[in-house]
Amino acid sequence: MESPVDLCFTEEGCNNSIVLEKQVFRSKEPESHVQLACSLHYCAFPLNGNELCIWDTADDRDHQPLHLIGHHHSITALAFGSKVNPLLVCSASRDYVIVWNLDECIKKVLQGLMPQGIVIGTLLGMVLYVRFSPDDQTVAVCAGNRIYMLNAKNEAVLTELEGHLAPVTAAEFCTWEKNMLISVSEDRSFKVWDYCAGLLIYQSAIITAFPLLSLFIDEENKQIITGCADGQLWIFSLINGHQFRCVVHVNVKKEREKFYSKMKKFEHLDEIQNTSKVCSPDDLREDEAAVETTFPVLRIEHCDMSVNVGVEECSFPSVNDRCLWIGSSTGLFIINMANLELEAVLHYRDYSALSIQVAGSCALMKKAIDGKVFCLLTSMFENKIALLEVNMTALLRSQKSKLLVIGREKGLSMVASGSLLPTSPLYLKKETSKLVNRKGKMNSIKDQPLVFHSKIKSSGYTLPPQMTIFSPKTGTKQNSLTSKCKRSCKQRNKEEYPAANCPPNKSKRQIAVADKPTSVCCIQYSGDGKLLACGLADKTLLAFSSNLTGTPTVYSGHDGAVNSVSWSHDNNWLVSSSEDRTLRIWSVSSAEPALCLGKELFHKSIRSAQFYYMDMFILLSCGAEFHLLRYSLDTSKDDMKRYQNKSMCKLVHKFLMASTVEITSLSAVNEFYSYIVLAAGSNRALEVFDLNAGCSAAVIPDVHARSVHQICQNKGSAFSTQQYENYNLFLTTAIGDGIKLWDLRTLRCERRFGGHSNRCHPCGIAVSPCGQFIACGSEDKCAYIYEKYSGTYSHKLTGHTESVINVAFCPSSPQVCINWDFNDTTGTQLSVQVWIHECVEMSDSSKFSWRYVYLLGEFRHSKSALQPQY
Repeated sequence: MESPVDLCFTEEGCNNSIVLEKQVFRSKEPESHVQLACSLHYCAFPLNGNELCIWDTADDRDHQPLHLIGHHHSITALAFGSKVNPLLVCSASRDYVIVWNLDECIKKVLQGLMPQGIVIGTLLGMVLYVRFSPDDQTVAVCAGNRIYMLNAKNEAVLTELEGHLAPVTAAEFCTWEKNMLISVSEDRSFKVWDYCAGLLIYQSAIITAFPLLSLFIDEENKQIITGCADGQLWIFSLINGHQFRCVVHVNVKKEREKFYSKMKKFEHLDEIQNTSKVCSPDDLREDEAAVETTFPVLRIEHCDMSVNVGVEECSFPSVNDRCLWIGSSTGLFIINMANLELEAVLHYRDYSALSIQVAGSCALMKKAIDGKVFCLLTSMFENKIALLEVNMTALLRSQKSKLLVIGREKGLSMVASGSLLPTSPLYLKKETSKLVNRKGKMNSIKDQPLVFHSKIKSSGYTLPPQMTIFSPKTGTKQNSLTSKCKRSCKQRNKEEYPAANCPPNKSKRQIAVADKPTSVCCIQYSGDGKLLACGLADKTLLAFSSNLTGTPTVYSGHDGAVNSVSWSHDNNWLVSSSEDRTLRIWSVSSAEPALCLGKELFHKSIRSAQFYYMDMFILLSCGAEFHLLRYSLDTSKDDMKRYQNKSMCKLVHKFLMASTVEITSLSAVNEFYSYIVLAAGSNRALEVFDLNAGCSAAVIPDVHARSVHQICQNKGSAFSTQQYENYNLFLTTAIGDGIKLWDLRTLRCERRFGGHSNRCHPCGIAVSPCGQFIACGSEDKCAYIYEKYSGTYSHKLTGHTESVINVAFCPSSPQVCINWDFNDTTGTQLSVQVWIHECVEMSDSSKFSWRYVYLLGEFRHSKSALQPQY
């Protein structure tokens, strides 16, 4: 054994404030693949094969570890008990499984006597893993492809669990379910046991192509997390009724490469070398090609993030309590289980003074002491055991503080809180005062002199119109609506949206929206929840009653598929865009467009169009830029010139999204005054524009693994009340990368939602008016509903015959509208729940499809869905 050493790194890329090598031990035999153990104050490891060493981490004096002798063969597995008094430790080898009372062993050593343990198992075979039960009365011993349940006080086999086809690599007790044990194996599956009865409760299919090596039970989320030899984490739900379904899986190796690529993109990267060296993915591939072929997940342990790291906190409460340590052969990783992103990376090779550069096994303390965590490592190629002290505060400060958003400004808020600047594109100038309605209901502010003398300041003629900033409904009673919002609310149902209600989960009604195969491309509810607009691929736009009764209004005129539709704030107008490169504004009371912008104005198709700034502007995206348009609508007709359109439109400003070919999604709030516009591009980045300043405010690179196909903001509704901060939340989704929840104030991902299938089609997402639920489409012919603070879905809406593509919540009542298709799309609704379906069947050279709409809601009883008419 080497003498204790405190290593102070002076080499480039190393710093003793982050990691210290407290102890290095040399063994006569290799200890590369051994289950190590760490408790709050002790670390246990084998030495020279059959010696059990216990090191007191709380004692900083130069002392020798406690040596316990009792095995004849090499120790292969170690574990501490669950209780502190008395603290038990179990050691296992081919010959014996021994339980030691650590307090009694220390007393005997002080008295000069030989400590002895209790032999609870004999000749069980090659033991890879041991674990105490929560009450320390039972020990699970994984030997070969069997699990032996042993009495912790005497030599007695309580139960023998058989069923795995390969060696069992880990087993954990479920603390909230009595008698439940979960095991993983090299046969690439996990099993759930009732270990008292010796019964198999559940066995999974083969999860991955690589052996499962590690296992962790998340008590807070009631999930199991298993790591395999190719660097992936698989997460399964243990909640009753979820049937052990897979929630999500994470590729830690890819997340690490994304972490490094982010570090490289930010300025002043060389400053990081003063704290910790950061290697590029190319350097890693070159240096570690021999050992990082599979990137094994050797250990998963709880990470205590309650320490003060001095970095801006996340917006979600207690999100720091759900971080995990991931121990691999090349380093330690802190992963946030809310957003499944790496918070920090400690790579062994970045600290060349460490004795171990490639680990064979590792163990970590569950709780940090003064912001520091002990890590026990064994070398893959040498007979070394090292004890590291990791300063989490310094590690997180050195890396997390560098991961800032490019160009980030402080104080970004979705709700406009400051006054409008005279230089803002949103500022109403004199030359735009002519763009007013003559007989329309929008833009009713008219700038007229009070006297004939225009130069008299008291007339008010030379002053710009004064606007009152509208605030959304929040929990604070002092916030009031403007007179405009009050007038609109008088026309609506006064009943509040039931925030505490469950989401819609039962089908109520189904109707056909077209007589022939036609895809539903987009759906949206009006702000009062009375109408539902559907854009179809057959160039038409339909407006249904929200209860799907009566004949829909048909708006025709586009020469291509309608790819976006949006309602005005006063619910009197619709704006639609099409693949024919035109934009049209429709009056609800008229089937003829009030305004049409032709294809000569746009060089590419208009991907999205919407009303903006309380109906004062129109936003549309075309190519790599989006346009801000000022408009005036006039529906009056002259009998002599009945075909002359008096509506007007003027381009106010163009905003170019940097480094992208095309804007794939555009989103802004029209329900209240907001200066923020969100744009996602084909370069996988998301850019935040502040239209009050008239420029880009921030860029978030690599938002998803693929281009974002939808941005969904938490806009609330006039029928719901939310906290002020909730309006800063927005969602993004991309094919093959699930759903991410972002906070505008921090511009970082706060949570990730997975469990639905989204590999090929751009499945849509929606937020409920209460802000508590998230709906999304899926390719497995279902729609999913998530709770905002849950990582797995709470409801699965079945009954569709093809992939669900679009979803929309009704703003006035718990309903959802859903859209699905195979090569086409369908829609579903979340109020009473409306689902728009599209069934596609292949018949030789032709394909047929039908679109349906379902109404879903929470009812004690409901009639069966209507069948489509052929």
